[in-house]
Amino acid sequence: MVALLTARQGGTAALQEALASIIPSVRREPGCIRYDMNVDVENEHRIVMLEGWASEAALEAHANAPAFRSLAVRFDELLEGPPILIKFRSIDAS
Repeated sequence: MVALLTARQGGTAALQEALASIIPSVRREPGCIRYDMNVDVENEHRIVMLEGWASEAALEAHANAPAFRSLAVRFDELLEGPPILIKFRSIDAS
């Protein structure tokens, strides 16, 4: 999954700090393969989270886990608008 989060004006550092604070916990969640924070090189206020989950159930559990819930309750304060979530699956090109 890719999650695009755009910080409120002047709030980029606060968003990055909030995300950084949950990353260690999220990476220990069952089924977490990848949970990486990146910045959009064309828009420094947009954070791009690259996530990998072993299953849809693991992703759903993440959405209800304490680490993510502690961030989600701050979305109105931190984000310009709702996160954009893009779910994808790999295509074997071999």
